[in-house]
Amino acid sequence: MKSKSTVMVRRNLKHIARNPTTVFNAVLMPIVVMLMFVYVFGDAFSVGVDYVDYATPGLLLLAVCYGLGSVAVSVNSDATKGIINRFKVMDVPRSAVLTGHVVASVLTNLLAVAALIGVAFLLGFSPSAGFLDWLGVIGLVVLLSFAAGWLTIAMGLSAKSPETAGLASLPLVMLPFFSSAISPTDKMGPGVRQFAEYQPFTPIIETLRGLLNGAPAAGDVIPALAWCVGIALVGYLWANSTFTKRA
Repeated sequence: MKSKSTVMVRRNLKHIARNPTTVFNAVLMPIVVMLMFVYVFGDAFSVGVDYVDYATPGLLLLAVCYGLGSVAVSVNSDATKGIINRFKVMDVPRSAVLTGHVVASVLTNLLAVAALIGVAFLLGFSPSAGFLDWLGVIGLVVLLSFAAGWLTIAMGLSAKSPETAGLASLPLVMLPFFSSAISPTDKMGPGVRQFAEYQPFTPIIETLRGLLNGAPAAGDVIPALAWCVGIALVGYLWANSTFTKRA
């Protein structure tokens, strides 16, 4: 089981590395967004601290989301082109096929997050996080990547074609812009503010922000973990159910 899962992970990583568009969307696009917001729009926001310090936690979440489109397309292509059925004939277990996509997605996200943090430091990012806080940041990023990966795979398998699968992850890409990622929620208008406060990404971003400031708040940490676990569970059950029907 382990060897087959490893083969699936290696296969998906090779596909990602051979696709320049995928690499750009997953790794370089979050950096472009960071440069745009910090240098172009940063002075327009009054957040009480250097804007790069405020925006970096939200941009870490964006870095996770930007690579999801290629994951949905990849898993849908496997299903629509009959590759999954070939794996089934070769006695490759369902868990290995789906886990391969999830693990490859998590590893790609970690690379994107590492690159983004490196650029943030070059732009003057100065977190107060200690060693344990940084471990918390990494752990939450991995958990979020894991949850978003399963949900994206489920949406990709549910799409009718690779083209529509590429649009399946669009809500996950857009949702951070309606959270506290770019601007504090208390500066938003009525309606949008309430949505931003209660949607799943805001407590995750605030938890990352608290960890990087060295002062995470339980009121953010508990909802953030609950959302990640809930999304992962829904995505896992949905993906496995859809995989069984398509295969």
